[in-house]
Amino acid sequence: MRSTQKGFTLIELVVVIVILGILAATAVPKFIDLSGEASQAAVEGVAGALSGAAAVNYAAKKAKNGSAIAISDCASTGGTNGTGALLQGGLPAGYTVASAAIAADVSVECTVTGENGKTAKAYVIGVGS
Repeated sequence: MRSTQKGFTLIELVVVIVILGILAATAVPKFIDLSGEASQAAVEGVAGALSGAAAVNYAAKKAKNGSAIAISDCASTGGTNGTGALLQGGLPAGYTVASAAIAADVSVECTVTGENGKTAKAYVIGVGS
């Protein structure tokens, strides 16, 4: 009696490798694009947090609450009167807000820039002192 060896032929292995290569070629670009979308979502999240904090700050001022922060500039580096003062701990590292003057009781569109150059708009309402 002869013993028969069991296994895959070379052609079967090549076909499987080709199929795996085609699947990988179609799936990899989708995963690579996700990092760009994640960066944009992060910048939009910071801009949304900044807009929300500005709205709460404005409401506190209108309610004559002593905890309102005077905001007269979009710039995050504006010291105590910039938008960086609105977020607890300031803006996250690597994020900046373009400078623009804000008059009291006026809403201004501020541009937030993230680490990868992605931008989003934050709407900030000026609060006078």
